[in-house]
Amino acid sequence: MRIEELLKQTDKLPNVPDVVRELIQLLNDPDANYSDISQRVAHDQTISLKILRMVNSAYFGLSRKISSIDEATVLLGMSKLKTLVIASGFSSSVEKVEGINLPAFWADSFRVAELAKWVAKRTELVDEDEAFTVGIVHNIGRLLLHLTQPDLALEVQTLVNNRKASRVKAEQDLLGFTTQDAGKALMDMWKFPVAMGDAVQQHKRPFMNDEPQALACVLNLACYLNACIRNDRDSDLVREGFPMAVAKGAGLGEGILFELDDALIIGDGLNQLLD
Repeated sequence: MRIEELLKQTDKLPNVPDVVRELIQLLNDPDANYSDISQRVAHDQTISLKILRMVNSAYFGLSRKISSIDEATVLLGMSKLKTLVIASGFSSSVEKVEGINLPAFWADSFRVAELAKWVAKRTELVDEDEAFTVGIVHNIGRLLLHLTQPDLALEVQTLVNNRKASRVKAEQDLLGFTTQDAGKALMDMWKFPVAMGDAVQQHKRPFMNDEPQALACVLNLACYLNACIRNDRDSDLVREGFPMAVAKGAGLGEGILFELDDALIIGDGLNQLLD
């Protein structure tokens, strides 16, 4: 099988709103301004309502009600705006997928995103917003496989569940590629920045090339920490198993080991953006 066979089934692909892709491109543009961003946000009623709800929440504690998208965009700020739009856009991109518990899938994705942002704040090599974005989409290739080839996806899952193969090996044996490869192909089709697609493709094997990509290393560390949280692993075991070679590829020193307890208290997060 070839990845192109999955991408050709456009009727089954996630329908990510244009505003999500446009916003990512805009916020990677140093010349972007709030006016351009608010115009695009205003075209999506669901996201506009979420923005107004957040700005008028107790979190901001404003003395008056905000009803203008332009004003709400400025008050929210670039970082929070990007987080909200991406979270809202992706979580609503598909409603049902055979073989995947979507609430659990997105909760896991957003937890990885928060952890990737947490790691990125501790290195000068990676932008924290880019880290958050790739965290959300890091498993999008698996979603694509379940949407387009549910029977094959089940075969992969059965091999993994029976511990007859790792997920990467099971996918390579049955598909001829990994879902990380498929994720990159999908992101390229959506015209995401190339570095983000590369990070998704490489994050499980950050040393697949001679020089590890820092963003892929950050994502790898986030996935490691997420697995530790999901399995309620003791903090001493988390530190003992922490992949320092990957951490160095991300631009981190051994000091990160003393901060891991902070990462382990990160919960699902962003729930208010998914309501």
